[in-house]
Amino acid sequence: MTRHFLRDDDLSPAEYHQVLDMADELKADRFAYRPLEGPKAVAVIFDKPSTRTRVSFSVGIAELGGYPLVIDAQTSQLGRGEPIADTARVLDRQCEAIVWRTFAQTRLAEMAAASAVPVVNALTDEFHPCQLLADLQTVRERKGVLAGLTLTYAGDGANNMAHSYLLAGASVGMHVRVASPGDYAPDPDVLRRAAEIASGTGGSVAHVTDPADAFAGADVLATDTWVSMGQEAEGQSREQPFVPYALTQAAVDAAAREAIVLHCLPAYRGKEIAAAVMDGPASAVWDEAENRLHAQKALLTWLLSQEAMA
Repeated sequence: MTRHFLRDDDLSPAEYHQVLDMADELKADRFAYRPLEGPKAVAVIFDKPSTRTRVSFSVGIAELGGYPLVIDAQTSQLGRGEPIADTARVLDRQCEAIVWRTFAQTRLAEMAAASAVPVVNALTDEFHPCQLLADLQTVRERKGVLAGLTLTYAGDGANNMAHSYLLAGASVGMHVRVASPGDYAPDPDVLRRAAEIASGTGGSVAHVTDPADAFAGADVLATDTWVSMGQEAEGQSREQPFVPYALTQAAVDAAAREAIVLHCLPAYRGKEIAAAVMDGPASAVWDEAENRLHAQKALLTWLLSQEAMA
């Protein structure tokens, strides 16, 4: 059966460690695995603007021996309204995998349902699982372990990063706190699923509205922009409720000693994160950005290996 990576709980807890171990190998030796030698093509489709996703998948696919076929959805037949399933049937006859950065998760699920090759979520409105692989690799590098650590995500608790932190963090046994105003709480179904996973890994998940409670003693602090793509029309009024949840130096001081700070980028210094924190000694942001490359290469290698064993 073809394995896809559409949301963070598509990998089991054991599979997370397999992929992260492989990511560490690829960071030590960028050409350790060449599953796309040929070169074989991987379709990388963009419905939304991107810097890190475009660079990391393009470079990564080339380093795996393959060819990144980068497609702008707006200038392809997808943008004209071609059925997603028809696009999947064309791409899977010529490509080894399909990577898609799009809007609703249902679009990605429709692509996967019709595709005979792995489909990878490079970001949807609901989840950002490739970013979480890079984040977990970064935390493990800095802390040596994942299970038992407390990770606080502060900001918009209803966005894709919050949902991915809940599912992925629970999968590796972390204690995940999402700190946000009550009107921006995580999707109850995602929170419920994350709690179910955490019950089997020794982790825990929680939504808290008091930022002081959320920051206290945390090993990892993470945030994201308060205005995600597609929300620009809401203007500055959207930002006001999130101000108490900003990652300031006071938030870092309240966290555990030697806590680290993550941000998936792009960052708005002075809003969700202070410039002094972004560029300070607790920041692991640039390692996190680099690890998108290694983690996504590992994911593609792992997915293609599952394909070979099927």
